[in-house]
Amino acid sequence: MVQTDQMGRRVVVPFPPQRIISLVPSQTELLFDLGLGNRVVGVTKFCIYPPTARHSASVIGGTKNFDFAKIKAAQPDLIIGNKEENYQEGIAQLAQHFPVWMSDIVDLPAALDMIRRVGDLTAKTQLAEPLAAEIKHSFDKLRLAAAAPLATAAYFIWRKPYMVAASGTFIDDMLRRAGFRNAFAGLGRYPEITPEQLARVAPAHIFLSSEPYPFGEKHVAEFQEMCPAAKIQVVDGELFSWYGSRLRLSAAYFQGLRQAVGTE
Repeated sequence: MVQTDQMGRRVVVPFPPQRIISLVPSQTELLFDLGLGNRVVGVTKFCIYPPTARHSASVIGGTKNFDFAKIKAAQPDLIIGNKEENYQEGIAQLAQHFPVWMSDIVDLPAALDMIRRVGDLTAKTQLAEPLAAEIKHSFDKLRLAAAAPLATAAYFIWRKPYMVAASGTFIDDMLRRAGFRNAFAGLGRYPEITPEQLARVAPAHIFLSSEPYPFGEKHVAEFQEMCPAAKIQVVDGELFSWYGSRLRLSAAYFQGLRQAVGTE
């Protein structure tokens, strides 16, 4: 079976694949939710959903440092990765020996497309299609409920140095759909930010993501000192940045977040 992935690469995959390695946590969760757990033979050390994934499959390193010997030993007939989360050199090396299907996701439509394509790729279209439709419907309802003007928000993903999610990222799209305007939309990707830059932008809201840096309540005062007028909140990073089946939970979470921070 010849498939074109989201990066426009042609990939020859046996249909349906029987030995799958996932190099991305959110896509690992998707595979299990599509009933493919018994076919997943390799995952990363960051694949925490479902909790049993790292026990039932071989752990083949991280998202940016693969253990090629373990991958070879797993004998995959399909490897699923992502343009942003994995590293180009490692993917190129794997593609010399195995079918590697890559996702490229910067917004909700691309995430829904990935879910449908993975379903087609693995003979699980009957489960992937309703899942994608459910997620789309939840975001459509969220959009219809958003009547208030967009408040500005800065979304922090890292500390020392401070880093935010800016334009061209999946998080930026999620922020907008959640009802917020990215305070750093004029910058690209994941820039480093100084306290002076933050104070100058003066966002109405500052969101401290629970991942990849584990922000907690102990960090709120640190940001409040930089932006005394901002409303500061620790948010669930998985529901802002995971683009697989976990998106089923995101729209409801965003609705609650808007109510909690008083934007509606």
